[in-house]
Amino acid sequence: MNNSIESKKILIVEDEPKLAQLLKDYLAQSGFVSCGLNNGLDVIPWVKQNDPDLILLDLMLPGKDGMEICRDLRRFSNVPIIMTTAKVEEIDRLLGLEMGADDYVCKPYSPREVIARVKAIFRRIESSKHGNGTEEVFLVNAERMEICFLGVLLDLTAVEFRLLATLIKQPGRLFSRDQLLDQIYEDNRIVTTRTVDSHIKNIRKKLSVISAEQDPIVSVYGVGYKLEV
Repeated sequence: MNNSIESKKILIVEDEPKLAQLLKDYLAQSGFVSCGLNNGLDVIPWVKQNDPDLILLDLMLPGKDGMEICRDLRRFSNVPIIMTTAKVEEIDRLLGLEMGADDYVCKPYSPREVIARVKAIFRRIESSKHGNGTEEVFLVNAERMEICFLGVLLDLTAVEFRLLATLIKQPGRLFSRDQLLDQIYEDNRIVTTRTVDSHIKNIRKKLSVISAEQDPIVSVYGVGYKLEV
């Protein structure tokens, strides 16, 4: 994967020619190199040969849809994927993230918004390489199941610890509620996704006691949560 943002290679998978060209133009203005595909069947062979740094992947494609492509990509690659879709129902958003997508943008969208999402993912990758500042806010002791927030030990239940530790481990990543449920319950018990909301509410209360000004847990309506420090 390339290191400088100017040499990042973006694959655009979009079957609307005008939209694909618009994205190419905006990416070029921002210093990115882009390539385009308009058929889902071509994506996997192309990625294996060309190793892109990020993929803008439309959900509805001829040949093979974006969900199936995303699932197939995750069998051999961790390349960042931003799903683009006109289907705005919650289930589509959740499925896209659970298949391994890193983010999504709903059509109609502003190309500037897409560029902002692309840059945000690359910033997150770079910050994870060089330290992202999370350790200055949170200190996690996995063996003792303890987390300190701004130097103060939090009084967390085991489930709250696992939930918060999951968010801390990948700051900036958006997790669906189902993804978080998989992390916090080890016995595969049957619970609703709203259970996550209840735990997040409790964690936020405990964080606010230490610092009322900071709320590092960000809610994304209809999808889930992420940590922004």
